[in-house]
Amino acid sequence: MSLTTTDRDTGRPPWRDLPPPPRPKAARMGPADVVRVGGSGLRARPMRVFLSALGIAIGIAAMIGVVGISTSSTHDLNQRLAALGTNLLTVSPGESFDGGQAHLPTTSLAMIRDIPEVETVSALGKTSAKVYRNDHVPVAQSGGLRVTAARTDLLAAIGAELTDGTWLNAATSRYPAVVLGSHAAEQLGIHYAGPEVKVWLGDRWFTVVGLLAPNELLPDLDSNAMVGWAVAEEELGFDGYPTSVYTRVEESAVGDVQAKLGATANPEFPNEVDVSRPSDVLAAKEATDDTLSGLLLGLGGVSLLVGGVGVANTMVISVLERRSEIGLRRSLGATRGQIRTQFLAEALLLSALGGIGGVLLGIGVTIAYASYQGMSTVVPVWAMAGGIGATLVIGGLAGFYPALRAARLPPTEALATS
Repeated sequence: MSLTTTDRDTGRPPWRDLPPPPRPKAARMGPADVVRVGGSGLRARPMRVFLSALGIAIGIAAMIGVVGISTSSTHDLNQRLAALGTNLLTVSPGESFDGGQAHLPTTSLAMIRDIPEVETVSALGKTSAKVYRNDHVPVAQSGGLRVTAARTDLLAAIGAELTDGTWLNAATSRYPAVVLGSHAAEQLGIHYAGPEVKVWLGDRWFTVVGLLAPNELLPDLDSNAMVGWAVAEEELGFDGYPTSVYTRVEESAVGDVQAKLGATANPEFPNEVDVSRPSDVLAAKEATDDTLSGLLLGLGGVSLLVGGVGVANTMVISVLERRSEIGLRRSLGATRGQIRTQFLAEALLLSALGGIGGVLLGIGVTIAYASYQGMSTVVPVWAMAGGIGATLVIGGLAGFYPALRAARLPPTEALATS
């Protein structure tokens, strides 16, 4: 039939009554297509993408670094406390009723030892003697080093270790023998113990029989020169009153024993006794470090927000620069949803690059710090997952408006500006 032929009844060409051809449907984009199209937009602007991703990476690296360093420090603290023991309690004299210095009774050790939950008890007592490298050093130049009388079971009670020599025993505690703390040995210029190594203590020479390792739980011991209890009473005028009583108790009974130690050590004047737990000092120091970590974490969050603004700025500029591309794609059948998905995918990919880079950078910072401090590296999985998740949320929010703007751009207007 010719197109010019008319129908007998209507007088119109038959082709005018045919239904219009169906509009071609836009091809559906699978996940791989979305990633490919989004990635092509990023590859076209590498420097801008790098700078925007860097802003995200710095924020995430700061957050991962703070969490990782804090977690590594906490893990190291827990290991050290487990090695040193959290069941050590220290009893010391406080102030008397008239404001003077109180004394612990000489029987306080025996009374504390009678508590069923107590495992070990030992003590130190202050003396008025000073220690010098030799007898030619002026009296005024003592260097602030203290001489204390020590019980032979002190080492086991406090969990200290020796770097050289031996600890005081039943024999050496009665003779002029001394064990130096780490700081005292360093200040006196002594690096090893032996019969030929002597220091001037009181009015005579004392042989250095041992050197203590630094004690983190009781750092005051590092500046002490410790002699036997008996020789301190005979040679140094020691009055026999203990000034620090160290008590190891059962882990499950620390709180109960701590509550009654004062009354046990000095039943007559329990209010003149101070009872402390040295491990609490380390825990307090860690709490102080956590405050600083919280501040740094907040700064990391601000950096992440700034990085999100950078992503939004990049995507807005990208939409303005690619109006002709958007108009061409729309004229070829791309739907608004596909345009919106394309630009949103670009924003998410850009943020993901920054997030992954930031996590890797944060882990690297944590490893470097932990290695420098001699600690184990611990980076929680939740922190890494949360870091990447945060970047995706930031990227989604930052890219939503540019993607919506690109999808609403009319094809004719977009092509007219090309």
